[in-house]
Amino acid sequence: MSAGGGNQLISVLPEELRFQFELEKQSFCDLKVSNNTENHVAFKVKTTSPKKYFVRPNTGVIQAWDSCVIRVTLQAQREYPPDMQCKDKFLLQSTIVPPDSDIDELPQDTFTKESGRTIEECKLRVVYLTPGSGQGNEDGASMRGLDTNSNQTFQRLKEERDSAVRQTQTLQQELDILKRRRYRKGDPSFSFTFAIFMGLIGLMVGFLLNLSLSSPPIEVSQSTESSPLMD
Repeated sequence: MSAGGGNQLISVLPEELRFQFELEKQSFCDLKVSNNTENHVAFKVKTTSPKKYFVRPNTGVIQAWDSCVIRVTLQAQREYPPDMQCKDKFLLQSTIVPPDSDIDELPQDTFTKESGRTIEECKLRVVYLTPGSGQGNEDGASMRGLDTNSNQTFQRLKEERDSAVRQTQTLQQELDILKRRRYRKGDPSFSFTFAIFMGLIGLMVGFLLNLSLSSPPIEVSQSTESSPLMD
């Protein structure tokens, strides 16, 4: 049974796993698995190359008409495959389970035909893409766009900060000149001028503090290894 077909317990999108392949770099592909029934459906992911991929989660239970996202991560590889062709395959098994079932409490033979259950299988092939192909993972493209925007914003804030620092230094130099003049000549207008420059310096310092308060948080997630695909 192929992904996305009709009259299935679940549907899977996309219909194949696409990875941007670069040496010594990880790559990932997200699968959206939807329960098309009014029953609880358990699933399990298997692959012909379990050492090359991490799958999170590799098993689970999806409630009626609900969905979940499975992230498949290709581990960093040291060499290119011949002609960039991949023979790896994935198998997504699914079966109906009782309501409120916990995946940790399901019998070990849940996904075997010996259990007497109806087991549906969805086969997914793997496609490797070169970085310049322009058909990579959409999430990866979104993250790269976000990184570009963040770098541009950071550069702009850095330039504004440097400009503010230069203006503050100029004001400080002029203030020092005014102080020296006062000591030499006793300038009666110094007090008023001094107050103005101190106010300007205070505004510039406040502006610098405001610029230093933007750093977006970074989340780190963990992955679990997928089950081997048995012939």
